[in-house]
Amino acid sequence: MTQIFIVAIIKPTIIVGFMKISKKTEYGLIAMVFLAKNKGVHPLREIARKTRAPFDFLEKIFSQLEKAKLIKAKRGVAGGYSLAHPANKITPGDIVAVLDENISRAHCSGCPMARSCSSENVWLEVQASLDKSLNSTTLADLIK
Repeated sequence: MTQIFIVAIIKPTIIVGFMKISKKTEYGLIAMVFLAKNKGVHPLREIARKTRAPFDFLEKIFSQLEKAKLIKAKRGVAGGYSLAHPANKITPGDIVAVLDENISRAHCSGCPMARSCSSENVWLEVQASLDKSLNSTTLADLIK
């Protein structure tokens, strides 16, 4: 697992929290932003090259994203991948939900005091803020 600091996407100067996400989710989000920026159908090799993601790994990621109907595949010579919905309809939260089903939130993870700690409410608010940022921001917002 890679620990990624998620910075408030809407207001980049405010840190709202952090969570642990996998490389799979990191590459998936980068590739989805690439598709949002570059409309049309793109071969997977091109996406992998331009996003610096390992091709074999991206192939597995795109399989999951396609099953979740976030991207669509066009087969054949001029084939490749494109977004299945407009960029303003897909959120980072959608991508995280597909690729990191067992996401580990950093606050209170594994802490034996988690249920009785008086700071738990602060972490719940941080988590709610993070979730709001992930789900209220779209790929269209990220490419502006």
